[in-house]
Amino acid sequence: MREMIPTRDDIRRSIGPMLRGAGIGSFFGILPGTGGLIASFMAYAVEKRVSRTPERFGHGAIEGVVAPEAANNAADQTAFIPTMTLGIPGSPVMAIMLSVLIIHNLVPGPKLMVEHADLFWGLIMSFWIGNLMLLVLNIPLIGLWVKVLAVPYHLLYPAIIMFVCIGVFSVQNAAFDVWLVVVFGFLGYFMRVLDFPAAPLLLGLVLGPIMEEQFRRAMILSHGDLATFIYHPISGTILGITAALLMFPIFDMIRRSYRRQATEAATS
Repeated sequence: MREMIPTRDDIRRSIGPMLRGAGIGSFFGILPGTGGLIASFMAYAVEKRVSRTPERFGHGAIEGVVAPEAANNAADQTAFIPTMTLGIPGSPVMAIMLSVLIIHNLVPGPKLMVEHADLFWGLIMSFWIGNLMLLVLNIPLIGLWVKVLAVPYHLLYPAIIMFVCIGVFSVQNAAFDVWLVVVFGFLGYFMRVLDFPAAPLLLGLVLGPIMEEQFRRAMILSHGDLATFIYHPISGTILGITAALLMFPIFDMIRRSYRRQATEAATS
């Protein structure tokens, strides 16, 4: 228990990533069909982008743990907003919950909080109870999770590959899909050797088809006008934030260069 208590330095380094991760998770949780997985990878990518020491990520940096977990938790909670108010599931879990509500003749919508206030506020209280139950269950089982992580790689990796191949083959019953796993496995190995980050690739695989579909829909609605992404407040804000994140490393590199030159000039 004593080792679980964060130090003062851990708290200082976790506050910023925790707030940014919660904001990213809340944003992606409200969007229909995204879920906590995308929010987690996005939070990790943002933290690595804004960090002054990105080389620590992947080697035990607490920011790389706090931000994705905060984003995942925030996305799971805010996914209830489109599900309960609009009837649009925010994640696969919310789709299951939506089907359960419909089976019990409960129609999600703006009037749900008024017509079924007991259900709504009972759901809110379940958030508190669920988090307390997670603490009660997970804290005594920390030793078990650590032992799972201590499984030797020569036993863990073949088991993971076996289950991945079984899952891929079961989708279409095609051996070609298994060979694709082998090819992309080698590609992932070379990417790791060359120090390519995995988070942007995973985000591209998950969000790529969704972005293409929505882009074509936006082009149809705007009659091919690309400026529609700038004129509308939500898309314009997202583009502005993206541009700021892309420009931040350049400004940071220039600032470090000026600081290094000033230090060298002062010492000389």
